[in-house]
Amino acid sequence: MSLLGNIIWLIFGGFLAGLGYILGGLLLCLTIVGIPFGLQAIKLGWATFAPFGKQIVELPDANRPLRLIFNVIWLVFIGWEIALAHAGSALLLAITIIGIPFALQHLKLIPLALLPFGRDLRAVPPSSATGGQSTVNGDQ
Repeated sequence: MSLLGNIIWLIFGGFLAGLGYILGGLLLCLTIVGIPFGLQAIKLGWATFAPFGKQIVELPDANRPLRLIFNVIWLVFIGWEIALAHAGSALLLAITIIGIPFALQHLKLIPLALLPFGRDLRAVPPSSATGGQSTVNGDQ
């Protein structure tokens, strides 16, 4: 189901959004000071290409002092605008029943857009995708 959701997501705007993040990240990488922020924008671009079937994971060293400083700088200059764009898109998509799954994906991307340093969007493992329930065969 996540494959179909990701394909529809890409067709109806996910490709352009991800491409915008990646191009913005490449522009940030033109300066030495902007490289860490450009890499995070590129990471957001890849995450935006296929958000279905993924969850935000906080890395073990996510709250190291340098990452906290970078997250504050990101939040003040870039993050709040990206999060606001995702919230607005989610609000517009949630108007229709068909758009609700896509609105939820935008809402999922908001925490990553606010604090990208030390966080990543990773595939949900098959055992947690079923909520810990046993599979059809009865084995996990």
